[in-house]
Amino acid sequence: MKAIVTVVGKDQVGIIAGVCNTLAAYEINVLDISQTIMEGYFTMMMVVDLTLCQEPFDRLRTALKEYGEGRGLSVRIQREDIFDAMHKL
Repeated sequence: MKAIVTVVGKDQVGIIAGVCNTLAAYEINVLDISQTIMEGYFTMMMVVDLTLCQEPFDRLRTALKEYGEGRGLSVRIQREDIFDAMHKL
């Protein structure tokens, strides 16, 4: 199963490393990543593979949210099928 991770917040050192370390702790592989900085604000979208993740999705969602909150970031994860359904015209 795939999921979409989004990260938004003020730019700071180590955002990508921190998010990737959190994902790696859950055996989650990053398949694709896009990031940019706009006027001091960091934005990133990742497509990740959850195949090897043994933890419940809600626990992963909470871990990423808490990681972000501790750094003043919004870090969200959504299953790819739900993300796609929400963004279809």
